[in-house]
Amino acid sequence: MNNSRQLLVLPDRDAAEEAAEELSARRPDLGDLELVRDSLAGEDDAEDAQWLVVIEAPEETGWTAEQLAALDAAAAEHDGWREEA
Repeated sequence: MNNSRQLLVLPDRDAAEEAAEELSARRPDLGDLELVRDSLAGEDDAEDAQWLVVIEAPEETGWTAEQLAALDAAAAEHDGWREEA
């Protein structure tokens, strides 16, 4: 059972907000999603920040292959990717 937190790494705040809204609507089983600004190392310019959608693993079951595939698809739709935290 995979209980690690998942991150969707997205290029900007708009993409992160859209991805989070769409995931919440399509996959209520994912619970609350958190948006976090992630500054790139050594960069002070707000334009150089990525945004993360942080998703905690479902407590009862951990991640299913179907849920992880939905996260991958949501990230790809918004020019991003998924990472395990």
